[in-house]
Amino acid sequence: MPAPSLEGGNRPLPGIPSAHGGPVDGSIAHVAVVVPARNEAERIAPAIRAICRAAAELRALRPGVDIGVVVVLDACDDGTGDAAIDAAGSDGCLSLLDVRLHSAGASRAAGIRAALAATTTAPEQIWLANTDADSVVPPHWLCGQVDFAESGADAVLGTVEPDPGELDMSLLNAWARRHRFAEDHPHVFGANFGVRASHYLRVGGFEPVHLHEDRILAARLRRSGSAVVATDTLRVITSSRLHGRALHGFAGYLRGLGEAMAMPPDTAAASSATS
Repeated sequence: MPAPSLEGGNRPLPGIPSAHGGPVDGSIAHVAVVVPARNEAERIAPAIRAICRAAAELRALRPGVDIGVVVVLDACDDGTGDAAIDAAGSDGCLSLLDVRLHSAGASRAAGIRAALAATTTAPEQIWLANTDADSVVPPHWLCGQVDFAESGADAVLGTVEPDPGELDMSLLNAWARRHRFAEDHPHVFGANFGVRASHYLRVGGFEPVHLHEDRILAARLRRSGSAVVATDTLRVITSSRLHGRALHGFAGYLRGLGEAMAMPPDTAAASSATS
């Protein structure tokens, strides 16, 4: 399959009505959290517990908002689903979706399709909150995204920070020097990406790719005129492992950064100049 182009045309997804009965405002009535996972039995429990805490905080502040969490089990054979169910405990908003797609982008898209199919709420009033199975969201994560949405945002790009408990301090400091924690930051992370469903559908959703599905979607949203907010107020802690699921994903980036640090200065400078 050829690589998708960031400059490709916006392609509305099929099967979505262009209008709904009665007027629809910009308030959020339903939040769907989508979590792709592939053999994350050892890491998903903290992720699910954190999502449940964020959901509980949103329920307390906005009791009229429905919340659903879809964990997409992509070719899992290690008990990831059981671990997710155990972590959710009595929280009844969790559902599992079994797929064999071998793709983060395709898994995110499949989870969103399932979440949208499970509600009759108009897409303009649905917020899609995306994170990863090896990441821990803050308690105010969903409240903050909904606040941004109801203040006019169509998408929210949050920051991530490597888990300091898993990473050598020198490598953590090197990563921090290259990443600006601030409002209007330039980063895009699938582990901290919220979007209004109507805008997600309008630009074609997540591409079924192994890498950079988040960047592709963010670029299309911006090009289409969606109001995109980049914020550090909802920072997510993510795994600092050096060997992840995607060859050139976040783990690969950390590993490459560590390898560059280990090079002699002249070699590292030459490598950086040619990369």
